[in-house]
Amino acid sequence: MYQIDNQSRRAVYEQIVEQVEKHILTGVLNGGDRMPSVRNLSLELHVNPNTVQRAYTELERGGIISTSPGRGTFVSDRALELLRKLRRESLADLRPLIRELAIAGVEKEALIELVEEIYKGEV
Repeated sequence: MYQIDNQSRRAVYEQIVEQVEKHILTGVLNGGDRMPSVRNLSLELHVNPNTVQRAYTELERGGIISTSPGRGTFVSDRALELLRKLRRESLADLRPLIRELAIAGVEKEALIELVEEIYKGEV
């Protein structure tokens, strides 16, 4: 379910966070689902448990997961809502990139075509 790309420039804990978020956004993980223990996930991924703990701490800080002592770690009931809100807010981050593309002569139709391909699942 989780994979680490050792060739990636992204830190391992960031890859874990990204994959958990993607699993929530795509419905693989739902609110209330139990997360693997830090120990089990570290063994599965062949990474230091501190790395997994760092990812879990980041996710917990964002309200995406919650840990209940003695019970385990679970996906927050509000995780999907929180992630969707964050993604909508990140639209503002696209503005400078789109402006640069326009200045570089990339036609609006090319951007629209790319967006349509992505929404169709072709990319």
